[in-house]
Amino acid sequence: MTGRDRFSTATRIRIIGEQTAARVYRSQTKRQARRSRLTGRAALLAMVLCSLVVALAYPIRQYVAQRAEIADLRQEREATRQRVEDLRDLKARWQDDAFAEQQIRLRLHYVMPGETGFVVIDPDAAKQARTDVGAADRPWYRNVWAAVDKADAARRQ
Repeated sequence: MTGRDRFSTATRIRIIGEQTAARVYRSQTKRQARRSRLTGRAALLAMVLCSLVVALAYPIRQYVAQRAEIADLRQEREATRQRVEDLRDLKARWQDDAFAEQQIRLRLHYVMPGETGFVVIDPDAAKQARTDVGAADRPWYRNVWAAVDKADAARRQ
């Protein structure tokens, strides 16, 4: 009977189950042994790395912010230096009598004795003035309301 039990299906299933259970038990004990052996080291390493990150985060952030501020100040200094150079050039040009005379004629519309002065009107401005002539075609109350709107718009600016 033992020979026959050895080859029965129930016996084979029981033997396969026992072998599988033994393999699972061996693999679990190996994993648990590895885990328990590395867990302390891993926790210590993680704690050291976290403390380093926390300790260095604020100084590194300050360093980066200060470097950016230094770069901005250098750029501002260069722009100011360029502005000073431009103003010195302008001052030197104003020392020249020909340049001063040209600017006086251009800005103040002065003319020399014997010359005839004239001003050229911008064609776009003339067209704009012509559009206001259409106000006579509108009813009087629309003209009043348009004047109120213009005054209100001018006050906002």
